[in-house]
Amino acid sequence: MEFLVLTKVGGILGPFATVLGVIMDWLFKLTSTFGIQNIGLCIILFTLVTKLLMFPLTLKQQKSSKLMSVMQPEISAIQAKYKGKTDQESMRRQNVEVQAVYEKYGTSMTGGCVQLVIQMPILFALYQVIYHIPAYVQSVKAVYENVVTAINSLGVDHVGMLTQFAADNKINLSRIGSLSSSNGMVDYLYQLNPSQWSSLQVLFPSIKETIAVNAAQISHMNSFLGINLASTPSSVLFPPGGGFHFSLAILIPILAGLSQWFSTRLMTVNQPQHGNDENNTMAQSMKSMNTIMPLMSVFFCFTFASGIGIYWIASSVFQIIQQVAVNRHLNQIDMDEMIKKNVEKANKKRAKKGLPPQRVAQNATANLKNLQASNEKAEAEMNAKAEKTKEQVKASNDYYNNGTSNPGSIASKARMVEKYNEKHNNK
Repeated sequence: MEFLVLTKVGGILGPFATVLGVIMDWLFKLTSTFGIQNIGLCIILFTLVTKLLMFPLTLKQQKSSKLMSVMQPEISAIQAKYKGKTDQESMRRQNVEVQAVYEKYGTSMTGGCVQLVIQMPILFALYQVIYHIPAYVQSVKAVYENVVTAINSLGVDHVGMLTQFAADNKINLSRIGSLSSSNGMVDYLYQLNPSQWSSLQVLFPSIKETIAVNAAQISHMNSFLGINLASTPSSVLFPPGGGFHFSLAILIPILAGLSQWFSTRLMTVNQPQHGNDENNTMAQSMKSMNTIMPLMSVFFCFTFASGIGIYWIASSVFQIIQQVAVNRHLNQIDMDEMIKKNVEKANKKRAKKGLPPQRVAQNATANLKNLQASNEKAEAEMNAKAEKTKEQVKASNDYYNNGTSNPGSIASKARMVEKYNEKHNNK
């Protein structure tokens, strides 16, 4: 695997990023056959393809959320039942009852999380591909390598010259590999905006024609609706010289925030509701996240390369379209039938483990009843013991006070001593 891929992704994400890079390269070649070589259009198509590939996982996760909304009233009732009880026994009883609800519906506490866990490495790898397109899209990388080859052929200290050029033009070197490698230089050149490409021709005048030709092609590939995808909206709107320069780039963070907000609103339709308690911690946290995340999108899209912003907008727009279809599908689902299938699926897993084909809900109820019976038995024994002690005290008092009209008097105390001696002398 290439050095660039290893340094940017590595580990478990590397294979995911490589596969996604191949898909994006195929899309770039496809659009090129129609005379369109544009990274922005390629990012949009790439986002659509990845959304379609991940749709089965998304639908499964949404079904889990829908089922959770049905289960939530029962779970909330159990939580209310044990509210304020922090002793170990109460916590254990609460967990057993909650687990019984999950098993009753043929699911588990981690059922909705599995799909998210599977999607996470794909999403992280996807961001890496968008963030370092030439590293994974060979058709794009080939154009940058024309400039890299020309610079390497000069026989000068290009590493030192490019390092100083980066300092003068505020280019972030932390995002790239070593400038002594071809991949590192490709990553370096991918960050240049059109004006910096012109400055690079001045830095290497002997190959300025090669740089100019390839820079023109790169500018054409990176230009989307007049926006350079390698530039950040903040650097376009507030150029180094100072002041404000209006550009359509301002729409990127705004549309990213609005589209994500609307997408989040659609997704919460089928999310479990946590009761009407306005002080509910989980409910308040979800409301805060639904507000904070779109605002974070606005901030990040101001500071990230415009290509990332285009991806976020496309992703949210496709998510909105997909969510409308998913919500319509979920509203038509027979929940009783879905629960029945879940229980049957759970029983098949039990059969594979060699367990008897019993209903999971019955097993959960049995566990709960056993625990309740054990607690009730212990409580009954304690009550019986206390009652026996009470009877013994009463019998003792009756024995010593027998025949005494005024308990507590000197005569009664003398009578108690007499009874005590009489009782122990008989023994």
